[in-house]
Order: sequence, then structure tokens, then C-alpha cells
Amino acid sequence: MTEITSIPVTAPDGSTTDLSSHKGEVMLVVNVASKCGFTPQYEGLEALQRKYDGKGFSVIGFPCNQFGSQEPGNAEEIANFCKLTYDVSFPVMGKIDVNGDHAAPIYQYLKDEASGLLGSRSIKWNFTKFLINRAGKVLKRYPPQTKPEDLTRDIEAVL
Repeated sequence: MTEITSIPVTAPDGSTTDLSSHKGEVMLVVNVASKCGFTPQYEGLEALQRKYDGKGFSVIGFPCNQFGSQEPGNAEEIANFCKLTYDVSFPVMGKIDVNGDHAAPIYQYLKDEASGLLGSRSIKWNFTKFLINRAGKVLKRYPPQTKPEDLTRDIEAVL
């Protein structure tokens, strides 16, 4: 079985890393974008991060430019936007693809573990969310329109 925290991911500086520092945590993995209609969800994601800080929970954002070119910036621009606009404290990784031939390995894994509506594998838009328990099992996939505050019950159930 693949351990999600050992899957290679892109760090903000473009290097390869993994999520081993989050092993044993509940994670909410989200493909994010700064110029999307759902971008205000950063506020709710940060509220979750702060609410459950110190309880073994982390939001992890993966910027993606595949949907309407809504994440055009480089790593520094994305980090500045997240910090200055939403005071984001959770990790925002390097920009990735979530679909297609160049989809990041972590998203290939997430899509295999939790399909979307009607069994679809592909990510349909920015701010698709995946809830992962402390053992690294993908519990649920949420569509972009699911607001972060609507995940409280599910998060508390696995904390």
C-alpha cells in the first residue's frame, strides 16, 4: 500500500519533497488558485487550520493553473498572495497539474482512492478537497462548491 506522506510532491521552490512531516496528521488536501470564483475559500481553509492547529490537522494547498489559467503566478507571487490576502499559515506547495499526462503523483493517488461524481477520476475545478485520516487513508472527496466550514463535522470525527 502506498503511504501518502511518502509520495513525492513539489515544494514551493520547485524541488521535490514529500509530506512526511505530516505523517500521523489528519490532512485536507486542496488544489487552489488565486483568481478563481472559489478563491475566497482560502479564508475558510485558514479558519480550519487555525481552529485545529495543535490537534494534528493540516490543510495543504497545491496551486494549479489547469482550470481557466486561474493560477498564473510563480511560487513567490502565489505565496505573497496567500499571505497578504488571506494570512495563510498552512503549507502551499509548488504549482502542479492535477489532471492529464503530467498530473502530480499525489493527485494520481488521490483520484484513485476517491472518485468524484458518478465515479469520475478527473478533478473538475479548483478547490476540490480530499480528507485524509491519521493513517493516511483518503476518506472523502469534496467538490469545489463545498465550503470549508461545511467540513467541520467530518474533520472532528477523524481528529
